[in-house]
Amino acid sequence: MPTFDLYATDPGDPHWQVPATGAARFSWEAMFVGQKEGSGRDRLLALYQKGKDKQWDGQKRIDWELEVDPADPLGTPDESMSLYGTKHWAKLTEKDKGELRQHYASWQFSQFLHGEQGAMVCAARIVESVPDLDAKFYSATQVMDEARHAEIYGRFLHEKIGMLYPINDNLQSLLGDTLRDSRWDMPYLGMQVLIEGLALAAFGMIRDTTDKPLPKQILAYVMQDEARHVAFGRMALRDYYRQLSDAELREREEFVIEGCWLMRDRLRGVEVLENFGIPTAEAEEYSEQSEFLALFRQLLFSRIVPCVKDIGLWGKRLQQAYVDMGVFGMGDSNLDLLMAQDEEIAEKLDAERFAAEEHDRAAEVRDTIDQGTP
Repeated sequence: MPTFDLYATDPGDPHWQVPATGAARFSWEAMFVGQKEGSGRDRLLALYQKGKDKQWDGQKRIDWELEVDPADPLGTPDESMSLYGTKHWAKLTEKDKGELRQHYASWQFSQFLHGEQGAMVCAARIVESVPDLDAKFYSATQVMDEARHAEIYGRFLHEKIGMLYPINDNLQSLLGDTLRDSRWDMPYLGMQVLIEGLALAAFGMIRDTTDKPLPKQILAYVMQDEARHVAFGRMALRDYYRQLSDAELREREEFVIEGCWLMRDRLRGVEVLENFGIPTAEAEEYSEQSEFLALFRQLLFSRIVPCVKDIGLWGKRLQQAYVDMGVFGMGDSNLDLLMAQDEEIAEKLDAERFAAEEHDRAAEVRDTIDQGTP
């Protein structure tokens, strides 16, 4: 079935063209994996090696035979929907509530899909524009990662939920701003720090609350990759931003402030409620009043704020913006610990899944032997 037939609302023109700016940069300084530590770039080369080692096939690693109920795709609490507890919620039948869950899951995973396609394009732009060859090596592995993620989210939406939503206006705006900027570090800052950081937190919240095995697998395995991507952005930008003037740093802080407000406002899900006949102003009010979504918005910045602080963007205006958003305290979050946990959860999930499969295979062999014994 063509994708356009599955969109809940008209996505408009099937193609979005962003004018490209900036220079393609080549480097004649050959780097190689395994060169001695202290060479100055060994961390990025080690990350490149890890990027190669951790490649996986979404068709094989994920168990696509698992069933998903479109009326409850994620198994997350109904309180997570901003319509919960309102006068409209009381009027919904069980069938209506199932449709609302389907739309919310479709909206969330559609934004994940669109974000991953944006990440793929941004990673390709980094390959083109970043000055250092070792950074080009790693970002080339990320292009493949993002293609795999877009493939997986697209398949989940098509086969399991049966519905898509167009890209959110604010996400599209931030992607456009990131791609139009001619400075080579901006795809790092816009994608690796802001969009990827926020996506990681959103993935993690659903991963940790869903009781459905298929979305849990998808999110855990994608997060394992994304942890490397954020680490890559931190390494590259931390080194580069040490060289910038105060004025140049303030320009990037302004970009972060604007991007964070856009991403915060992206998370309302107003499009879903509009589809159910709720006026826009009322839908926005419900989103702002939802206690669950208020907590959700705070947690979504748990990856961004400490990363921004770590790379050296921490001026007074930026700090005040985080105070105004209610997320300033997130700056003390242990980003390395969060990333390590993402890695461990994916590996543990693999171990549990494949141990169970091995147990079932062994039992099948024993049954076959027993049946053949006189």
